[in-house]
Amino acid sequence: MSLPASDAYERYRGPEFRRLLGAARRSLERNGGEITGSIGLTNPTTEERNAIIGITGAYRSADVRRVSLPLAALDQNVRNVTGASLRDVLERTGPPLRFRADERSAIDQARQRLLAEGEASALHAENPWYKEWLSGLASDGTITGLINKKDERLLSQAIRVLEYIYARASGSPPVMLAALADATTGNTKALNPGQGSLPTLVLRALATARGVPLEAGAEARRELWDAFDVIVDDLASRVLVLNLPAAGRGLGEWLTDAARYGTPFHVTLHQLVTLPVTVHVPRVYVCENPAVLRRAAGELGASSSPLICAEGRPSTAFHRLARLIVNGGGRLLYHGDFDWPGIDMTNQLIGRYGAEPWKMSAEDYLEGLRTEDDHVVLSGKARSTSWDPRLSNAMQEHQAAVYEEGVADALLADWGDQL
Repeated sequence: MSLPASDAYERYRGPEFRRLLGAARRSLERNGGEITGSIGLTNPTTEERNAIIGITGAYRSADVRRVSLPLAALDQNVRNVTGASLRDVLERTGPPLRFRADERSAIDQARQRLLAEGEASALHAENPWYKEWLSGLASDGTITGLINKKDERLLSQAIRVLEYIYARASGSPPVMLAALADATTGNTKALNPGQGSLPTLVLRALATARGVPLEAGAEARRELWDAFDVIVDDLASRVLVLNLPAAGRGLGEWLTDAARYGTPFHVTLHQLVTLPVTVHVPRVYVCENPAVLRRAAGELGASSSPLICAEGRPSTAFHRLARLIVNGGGRLLYHGDFDWPGIDMTNQLIGRYGAEPWKMSAEDYLEGLRTEDDHVVLSGKARSTSWDPRLSNAMQEHQAAVYEEGVADALLADWGDQL
């Protein structure tokens, strides 16, 4: 069939047909393209009313509040004028028709395919967190959103990234984020911030695996990658050290020289990976706040016990050095803030390295309350203190935090001359 003249279509671009064709479009999309039932207009304009009279041949008074007509009558009118069907005219004068039932069916089928792919991963059978992550993506509309954006491949890539992370042997060297992205997607930048939904999908899974919420911000995301030995920047990941001699060329020599002079030393993950060291120190203290280590350096110098500082949340460099100490036969004695994040960190270091809480008893907490005048109210989820259950009870009773720098005098008293 030859195409109708373009001016035949122009008739239906006028304002008198705009709402009428809109109603026709909704009807066809709802009914899979079937010409069935009636459509109508509420409070029609004079032009709209006259157009409907012209289509049906039936008079409608000027005061009518709603006019309707069979969809078949509109289709026949369109065919008489243009030689084409109503569907053809709608798609010629507007976007293609979207048949909702067909789209829903296609989306449901695509969703089932993606879920089946996710469930086929070995992670599904072995890790409850993975099931929770996949179920969450399905229930909150994330998978449907990927389908609508034609980004289904991103779920497949996220699964490959997670499988790669979990397939790495325990104790393996950390992997750079760019190398991880290249190995799993072929694009070194695919997991960088701002690269679409893939980084968020993976980080959401890692947060679920750790049992923590996915927080916004570059620092929180870096810490989450670090927790799985994925390094966003091996120069930015570092640990602060005081008086920790070590064996090994380069870094080992620097650490030993710094300990000789009682000088604080920042060790980067890059140094720990490229300049391997061994550490054979029987006892190493761990603090949370760098201000405390700074005081130890200034007041005790080379006579201070060996210290490493988490500087807030431990970095991958911290964890790598902590493993070296423990593997060399050393014990970690940890002190942190008496707040719920500090208690959570204590629990993590106990579980990961067998660290011993040091000056972290209920008595130490209560003494800190007595010596500090300005107290911050505790916030966040209460944590258990298995090494001293009274501590958690006391903190919940007093609802006040005691920060490490506020009890530094007591810490320094024990650190002096203990080598």
